[in-house]
Amino acid sequence: MNFFLIFKTITIIQKPKTMKKLEDLFEHQLKDLYSAEDQLTKALPKMVENAKDSKLKKAFEDHLEETKGHKQRLEDICSELDIDPSGETCKAMEGLIKEAESFLDEDTSDDVKNAGMIAEAQRVEHYEISAYGTAVRFAKELGHNNIADKLQQTLDEEYSADQKLDNLAEGRLNEKAKA
Repeated sequence: MNFFLIFKTITIIQKPKTMKKLEDLFEHQLKDLYSAEDQLTKALPKMVENAKDSKLKKAFEDHLEETKGHKQRLEDICSELDIDPSGETCKAMEGLIKEAESFLDEDTSDDVKNAGMIAEAQRVEHYEISAYGTAVRFAKELGHNNIADKLQQTLDEEYSADQKLDNLAEGRLNEKAKA
């Protein structure tokens, strides 16, 4: 096989799916969210391991379990819509995780590490809030009301996780980092 045929074959395999309707975009969004949740289930244990505050460690442990539930909920939604959730890579989550891992390598005091980890985790939460908000809206516009309700449940849980992180930061961890 010559080089041209190999290149042409690779190009065909990597060609992205055409999105012509909102339903196509919705499917893409669900796959992207699934990838994001999958990546997060692999990254959160590192946050648990690096948290130097027992309440922050517990918050990360709880969110890991919740994230596994989000991933399962997306699998159920995709099954209901006859969609294979795999095959996408959420580049945004990939970047957010890379940024958080880079922060973990910084030379910081334990208190600054805790405050910084909250900041990194909130970036992730804000991305997820945006993505799930969009998915809820698309599901409603497409008449998938049951699916919209399931996605809204995850969106509510993401808002709650963000608020818990706020409470930890404002309640005492940022104060400790100032010292």
